Amino acid sequence: MQRFHPWIFSGAISKMDAQVVDGDVVFVKDASGNVLGTGHYQKGSITVRILAFEEKLVDAEFWLHRISNCFNQRKAIGFPNAETNCYRLIHAEGDGLPGLIVDIYGDTAVVQSHSIGMYLSRMEIAKAIVEASKGNIKNVYDKSVDALGNADANSFLIGSESPDFVLENGHKFHIDVVQGQKTGFFLDQRDNRELLGKYSAGKKVLNTFCYTGGFSVYALNREATLVHSIDSSKKAIELTNVNVALNAPFEGDHESIVADVPEWLKAHNEVYDVIILDPPAFAKHLDARHRAVQAYKRLNKNAMEMIAPNGILFTFSCSQVVDRELFRNTITAAAIESGRRVSILHQLTQPADHPVSIYHPEGEYLKGLVLLVH
Repeated sequence: MQRFHPWIFSGAISKMDAQVVDGDVVFVKDASGNVLGTGHYQKGSITVRILAFEEKLVDAEFWLHRISNCFNQRKAIGFPNAETNCYRLIHAEGDGLPGLIVDIYGDTAVVQSHSIGMYLSRMEIAKAIVEASKGNIKNVYDKSVDALGNADANSFLIGSESPDFVLENGHKFHIDVVQGQKTGFFLDQRDNRELLGKYSAGKKVLNTFCYTGGFSVYALNREATLVHSIDSSKKAIELTNVNVALNAPFEGDHESIVADVPEWLKAHNEVYDVIILDPPAFAKHLDARHRAVQAYKRLNKNAMEMIAPNGILFTFSCSQVVDRELFRNTITAAAIESGRRVSILHQLTQPADHPVSIYHPEGEYLKGLVLLVH
């Protein structure tokens, strides 16, 4: 019985055509010669990423059909709409296209290939995006260098412009698809930013690892009295200030701080009603997991010690090798060490435009907890 996991590991392959090179479309067969699937070959631990669990011709028609399905699925869950014109169109294995990420910003699509096969197909993918969008997408930017390493320079595949800003739940955010991290914005926190807004009225808020200030803007727009945004990157703080200005005026005050977050937390004893901890991935590989867990524990312990009585702590991990159970156990350890009584209000994850295939649980990478710290 097939389990429909989209990865074929090198250890599961008994023999292979000697002529196969990275990026080739290959057929995976069982011992009897029956085709189990069609996928992209790439030398490494994950040797084949399955595109179809059957023998399939991967041509322009294939891309148009698959990408049209993705547009239809996003439309079914409400994207785009009058208040949100930025969303994830293709979420790799979650949409049956392992190795491919596509994010939409207004009339611009940003493509990020995580496999050689997807990268070699980038022009066909770009054309299919424009056609499947029925002309709504006018620009396609390839941003695969950081994800793939050996890709050519990032560049526009179609068109040459991208929007200055986009809308997310009615909030304005400046987007720089060329210079910004990832594809230009962290779309996966959309629902969690909206939830944060509901806890912000009349509160003093600390947004750590703020990047472009997404959580800060939501808090200010929902009548927080004061928001402090902290990031070690001067560029990130500059972008935060741009986004705050785009959404001004506010009733509350805002201050941006360039600082190392763990060091800043240890050095300050200011009290906040709401704290957001949304650090970058502390561990990208299993051999870094223990060190990452210790870092998460210290960070959360420090936040729990400084938060006001009955304060609200939003805490996240995007490290794929730190699973939901380990993350929760780590936060529990932090709570014990802080000496505070802590209750879980919400358990958070990525939004519906970042789907997880039930056959590929590895696709669930974002974990979050909203805690009431008594």
